[in-house]
Amino acid sequence: MDIRISSKHMDLTPAIEEYATRKLEKFPRFFDRIQNVEMVVDRAKNGYTLEIITDVAHHEPIIATSDHEDLYACIDLGIDRSIRQLTDYKSKLRDNKHTNTARGSQE
Repeated sequence: MDIRISSKHMDLTPAIEEYATRKLEKFPRFFDRIQNVEMVVDRAKNGYTLEIITDVAHHEPIIATSDHEDLYACIDLGIDRSIRQLTDYKSKLRDNKHTNTARGSQE
């Protein structure tokens, strides 16, 4: 899995990059078909905006965004949203609740 972190209108400190990388490295726990993850941090008027683009095999990229005044909280929100989307997609793929209604009842 390839991880890329970039920023717009600001410079990222090594501490922030390390924090984000540590969080993003946990993604394969939730879904194993991740090819690469790109995080874009942008400085806005009232805080920060974050966009996490997760490229998954045989699927369109999964995109999660977040806005917050605190950068660390913004990263946490974006990570949580992205994990939620990945687990939802995984459960959709592995849905074993196929019921056959054509059989009818056996009374």
